[in-house]
Amino acid sequence: MNQTKEKLTNPRALIAICLAALMFGLEITSVPVILPTLEKTLGSNFSQLQWIMNAYTIACTMVLMATGTLADRFGRKRVFIINVIGFGITSVICGIADTTELLIISRFFQGMTGGAMFICTIALLSHQFREEPQRSKAFAAWGIIAGVGLGFGPVIGSIISEVLNWRWVFLIHGALATGALLLIIPSITESKDPHAGRLDLTGILVLSAAVFALTYYITQGPEAGFTSTSSLLVLLVAVVLIIVFVIAETRHSYPMIDFRVFRIRRFSGAVMGCIGMNFSFWPLMVFLPLYFQAVLHYDTMTTGMCLLAYTLPTLLFPPIGERFSLRYGAGRVIPFGLLLIGAGFFIMYISGTAGKTSWLLLLSGCVLAGSGLGMINTPVTNTATAAVPGDRSGMASGIDVSSRLITLAINIALMGFLLLQGTFSYLKNAFPVTGSHELFELSWQLVAGSLTMEQITNRETAMGAPQLGLFGKALEQGFSRIFLYGAAGVSVLGLISFLIFNNASNQLSGVAKRPEN
Repeated sequence: MNQTKEKLTNPRALIAICLAALMFGLEITSVPVILPTLEKTLGSNFSQLQWIMNAYTIACTMVLMATGTLADRFGRKRVFIINVIGFGITSVICGIADTTELLIISRFFQGMTGGAMFICTIALLSHQFREEPQRSKAFAAWGIIAGVGLGFGPVIGSIISEVLNWRWVFLIHGALATGALLLIIPSITESKDPHAGRLDLTGILVLSAAVFALTYYITQGPEAGFTSTSSLLVLLVAVVLIIVFVIAETRHSYPMIDFRVFRIRRFSGAVMGCIGMNFSFWPLMVFLPLYFQAVLHYDTMTTGMCLLAYTLPTLLFPPIGERFSLRYGAGRVIPFGLLLIGAGFFIMYISGTAGKTSWLLLLSGCVLAGSGLGMINTPVTNTATAAVPGDRSGMASGIDVSSRLITLAINIALMGFLLLQGTFSYLKNAFPVTGSHELFELSWQLVAGSLTMEQITNRETAMGAPQLGLFGKALEQGFSRIFLYGAAGVSVLGLISFLIFNNASNQLSGVAKRPEN
């Protein structure tokens, strides 16, 4: 009992872990707001700007499962400290980069250390807070802070860039990493898998290569063409590597991913929740500011206030979700939260189908979707890591975060593709005599948000648009496809999660335990 009280009254370990989660999220969503500045100061072209973002995501997904295995084998605190240091150093290099090429390379290594650091936060929480009440509180706090990093990254990045300059969007993490280290060293206890056997180097290398190839195909597909020869070749390599990985893991005595763990219904149901919450909510965060500004013609301040309707509930509802999970069970709360997200997206979809967007319906949908995500953000991770043996929490956290980030990368690309095709389709019908290539380039510019309102008005006038605001309507059609896609996808995943959880057994039945040989 005294130990429980000590954990509750000494928050240094929790603060350190949450600080790492904050840094990881900020580097995903704060960087997009400085891309126009990088275009001017570093002379970056459009393709290079894409790589500044994609390098971080691709690198993150490459190291996720490997980090979980390494943390189980060599110690979670040790691996955590190494990657916090690495994240701080690579962030400083990003901040002092004077060429686009150096920034892209440093962003790649920043993504590797950031992804590994984030993986360790989940495994460390699972070991630092083992009793259910303390565990729930810890994961709730972690979910709130991680949500701050993701949800308020654009605002924080804008403020830092405006008050200081764009370099401090990266440099600030050097100071934050130093502060985290001062808390980590005295407060976090070391933990590892005492039965860990030979390191699965084959699995680590093959899976990292497979994830890199798959993420590269997804992120570069819209630009190179999903069906181009080069893209299909990359996809073929990814599929072959995945097959090789599955075969190798089934033959390894201590695999990086023990596929028997998916027999645990609670684990599989929670992973489905991880996929669902990143299927539509966080990918839309990349495009939603464009909707408010280009479709609804809101200024920057109004756009920021409207975004609060989307992000603020994600910070308010994690404690509520944990209470509901303790009372009603994760098997009910997680599917219900996914269905709330789906309902929110469906409301956003119907808000623009009546000819004129209803801001009241739109904001209601944002609030509902944010509430659903906030409700399940921490229960999915808490449930996934608690469902497997404690000595494999590194593996469980790796699967958890892998499913999140891979789903995020896939759906950012797919939502961008749907937005582009929907916009292009509308413009093609509105200007049937204009060349397809010209309209497609125009659609790219609209979706990228690279045209000012004055430029949009001039282009509409020059093209003889029957009415001003037609480009906004084209974007609105593209967004309607995104909203419907998000609503349908996350709702289906919610139902699948419910079916998996139904009659879930709490028995581990030896799953994911190391074989006796």
